[in-house]
Amino acid sequence: RLVGASPAWTNSSLGGRKGSLWRHVHGGLLVVARGHALDQNGRFYRMKKPHIHAFDYRQALRAAPAEKPREPTSPPPPAPTPAAAGGFDFAALQALATEQNPIVGYFDPLELSTKDFFDEGNTATIAFLRQAEIKHGRVAMAGFVGYLVHAQGITWPFKMTIDGDSWPTLADAGSVPALWDKIPEGAKWQIIAAVGCLEWYDEWQFTSEGMELDADKPKHYMRGGMPGKYPAFGGYPLNLFDPFGLFKKASEEKKARGRLAEVNNGRLAMIGLFSLLAESAAPGSVPFLDQFDFPQYAGNVMVPFEGQFTLL
Repeated sequence: RLVGASPAWTNSSLGGRKGSLWRHVHGGLLVVARGHALDQNGRFYRMKKPHIHAFDYRQALRAAPAEKPREPTSPPPPAPTPAAAGGFDFAALQALATEQNPIVGYFDPLELSTKDFFDEGNTATIAFLRQAEIKHGRVAMAGFVGYLVHAQGITWPFKMTIDGDSWPTLADAGSVPALWDKIPEGAKWQIIAAVGCLEWYDEWQFTSEGMELDADKPKHYMRGGMPGKYPAFGGYPLNLFDPFGLFKKASEEKKARGRLAEVNNGRLAMIGLFSLLAESAAPGSVPFLDQFDFPQYAGNVMVPFEGQFTLL
């Protein structure tokens, strides 16, 4: 299709059989000879004699505007809202991903980091995802170590309940995941409530007297604060992070390396913990672990209150 030209037609007689059709391109001219032809208005007409119609298509190509080639790129992330200004943007996330793992680099097949969660802007969304990854990594690291400890039959030295009940052992439960099923329902709710209190303290940013921001707490991770930085317990001698002050004198470079290592260790722990759970539930699902003869778990690890869930 040639657009934007005013072609000049040249006609000359051509002896030959009516209805014949042949084309030839030579020297930039598109030559059409036939017994029926198109006039310049696009209508067919029957010629008494076949004619040659020569059309300079190079002239049309020169006259047609050049079309800018499309570049296959992902849609740009939404602009951050003022509430999230000063946070960690999309370009910084890509750079951090390469720093954390130069081999894999930035990997986000679902493009979650380009979204806008809760109408807070893309920068706040990135912070939310980073906080979630760090948190899941920390839980997985604790869970992986806890699985190995329980697999050795190690329990707390004190009694589990005030009534003097002992902790369930691996011999009684049969597998590590089954130890959770053996503890009372009230103990499970205590664990969930304690974790919920820690979550609330991390998210709550206001003073107890009113709705003013607490100056003693770090900025919220979705408002320009650092994801994974848990606030200190005001008035208490020990904190959740670094309770003995071992990292107070660490340089910023050392802290930055530690944060990178924590994310990588957390990712590996998430894979490791689920590999242990998978091998317990489906023997042979993890080829490397089948040599250790894992005790099998007949329950469902995704149903934490299986057979004993009540609200009374």
